[in-house]
Order: sequence, then C-alpha cells, then structure tokens
Amino acid sequence: QVQLVESGGGLVQAGGSLRLSCAASGFTFSDYAMGWFRQAPGKEREFVCALNWNGLNTYYADSVKGRFTISRDNAKSAVYLDMNSLEPEDTGVYFCAASERPYGLQNFRQYDYWGQGTQVTVSS
Repeated sequence: QVQLVESGGGLVQAGGSLRLSCAASGFTFSDYAMGWFRQAPGKEREFVCALNWNGLNTYYADSVKGRFTISRDNAKSAVYLDMNSLEPEDTGVYFCAASERPYGLQNFRQYDYWGQGTQVTVSS
C-alpha cells in the first residue's frame, strides 16, 4: 500500500522558517521524482518545487526561489522542504507527490501518488 505522509506544518510568523517532511512507503522511493505542491483556499493547486530521483536536479517556482530548498534521503524514503523567509502568501496546504516520470514535474498531472497534505499558515 502506497503512502505519503507529510508532517511539520504549523503556524509561523512572517519571516520565520518551517521544515516539512514527507515519509514514503509502499513503492521503490529511489525510482521516483518527488515534488511539493500547495493549495490556498479558493485557489488551484500550485507547483512549489521538485527534484529527480538522486536529488541532483531541482526545480523551483519563481515565487519560492532562494527561500525554499527541497532535498531527499533515499535511505530513509523521505523528502524534505526547508522554508525560510516565509510570507503570508505561502499559506496553504502543502502536499508531497511522487512521479515515475523525471520530466514535466511542474505539472501536477505527472504525479502518481499524493499525500494528504499538511497545513502551513504564515501570519503577518
């Protein structure tokens, strides 16, 4: 049974930091690219960042470049999102996702598995 379980969300003041984690199970984690998406109330799901199977290729939305860092640990079947200099616009539910395809990772349709999400709220 495939599972992606996010954790680490919470309430933080603007300018603060959070680290999200996503624990994967039920599939060969090192065969998959991983991505983070977010969804704010009333808005569509939005690409945040992604990385390929070995973490050497990373991709970021312009809105988070220089502030967020994605990483993975294949030995632990985990992917992480370090978020710094958080802004109220970063508020939303953050989802991790796994894709067997190493391309088009900005498109949520490329992903095979999704977690249930974790809430991040940034207060001004």
